Amino acid sequence: MSERKQDQSIEETFAQLDELLEKLEASDTSLEESFACYEAGMKLVKACSDKIDKVEKQMMILQGGEEADGDA
Repeated sequence: MSERKQDQSIEETFAQLDELLEKLEASDTSLEESFACYEAGMKLVKACSDKIDKVEKQMMILQGGEEADGDA
């Protein structure tokens, strides 16, 4: 299942986070379920953050490459 999380798009991850939030907000969710949802949500947030960081680094590399080409 962890392999599937790696392959998810950011949009899919946000959709999964929305589902977890709905469970957390439900009045019939037990404390144990709430904790499991919170833990799963935090892992998803970290995965999203890692993906965003990776894209930002790639963008900086591309922008740096364009600036170097423009100066030449």
